[in-house]
Amino acid sequence: MRNPTTTTLGYALFATRWLQAPLYFGLVAAQGVYVYKFFKELWTLVLMCVSGHATETYVMLAVLKLVDVVMIANLLIMVIVGGYETFVSRIGLQGHRDQPEWLSHVNSNVLKVKLATAIVGISSVHLLQMFVDVHHTSHHALLWGTVIHMAFIASAAILAYMSGPMVAQADRGHTDRAPAGHGQAGQAQAGHAHAQQAPSGRAHAQHAPVGHAHAQHAPAGPMQPGHAQPGDQEESDRGDRYLAQPGPEVPVVTPALPRQPGPDADAEARIRAAGFPARKLLEDFDQRHPRDFDRETVARLGKAEFVTARRNVVFVGPPGTGKTHLAVALGVRACQAGQRVLFGTAAEWAARLSDARAAGRLDAELTALDDHPLLIVDEIGYTPFDAATAGLFFRLVAHRYERASLIVTSDRPLGRWDEVFGPSAPAMTDRLAHHADIVRLDGDSYRTRRATSAWAD
Repeated sequence: MRNPTTTTLGYALFATRWLQAPLYFGLVAAQGVYVYKFFKELWTLVLMCVSGHATETYVMLAVLKLVDVVMIANLLIMVIVGGYETFVSRIGLQGHRDQPEWLSHVNSNVLKVKLATAIVGISSVHLLQMFVDVHHTSHHALLWGTVIHMAFIASAAILAYMSGPMVAQADRGHTDRAPAGHGQAGQAQAGHAHAQQAPSGRAHAQHAPVGHAHAQHAPAGPMQPGHAQPGDQEESDRGDRYLAQPGPEVPVVTPALPRQPGPDADAEARIRAAGFPARKLLEDFDQRHPRDFDRETVARLGKAEFVTARRNVVFVGPPGTGKTHLAVALGVRACQAGQRVLFGTAAEWAARLSDARAAGRLDAELTALDDHPLLIVDEIGYTPFDAATAGLFFRLVAHRYERASLIVTSDRPLGRWDEVFGPSAPAMTDRLAHHADIVRLDGDSYRTRRATSAWAD
């Protein structure tokens, strides 16, 4: 139990963040000053040009001064909007047509790097002004201006390196695939999802994520690292989730899919919070099993850029062809790219949304899900829904339309979703497929093939 006094003090300290709000409005006033300065300089330039007193050097310096003012104003807007969003409160621009691209994935590290690069740009303009007006600039000022500019460049590079992107890029080439004996242990450790962040309504133990926090949802007899139990692989391969198991006599083919980024503590926390049933990686997907699927599209999706672009992904194919494996693997990549993800089967999402509607907070629930740029809805089509539940799924898809991403797996094409959702299917699939990559997987069930092979042995 939490100590009420400690909790109250914590909330009080957290509320002090609002003291920063007037500071950001002060920066808004400063931006107004720069707007005034810009038009004053522009008016002076126009008058000089009209009167014929403007030399080429004067025009260049005046234009560079205008560019300098604009770049400083850009720096101010990044500090105002990004800083307020990061340190004070969410602004709630999700879905706004004018939302800046950088704001969709802003955090303190991203903001610091962008500010550093903006300062380098401003310094570049100042240095260029000195070179243009070199006849009126002392060698001492020119030397120190160059040294200071190089210091800004070095500090920005160091900050970017420390913030992670360069480290992840360097680690990517050195990350080896974990041995099979340790892969299962890693899956068990990565599956501890927080109950409050996993979709509710998981009434069946086989639908709970590995290592789920509630005991009544946890699989009986958790697998310990290094102690494989008979049938564990078959039980864990629910739906379409499976790992490639190449036989010893078959040479391992180097996958064409992009490699997994290096480990990151924040990414691991996001993966645990996503509620994945197990960790699945693109590198572990058996590309030889499906008779046909678009490898190039899957490789491109593995960069997780579809999440920032607010696009959807739909995996369609018979049971056992690897749809859920790919969906989870893309979810893991999104977590490693800094995005929050939430996973659930269609039945689990139906239960979660139904509970929210019954409590009179459906709109609040849909808004709260905006905090997760990517939702994964698994196993659509295995169970038809009544009209009320179909309406809930339509609300979910319509709410996230052009606002955030969905990954959906289904055993039937979108044209047959009326068999699952009834009359609401056309409007739902129209919004889902408008900005979507649809990947079709053909082939026999991976689990059936393994079971047949085991029986034959």
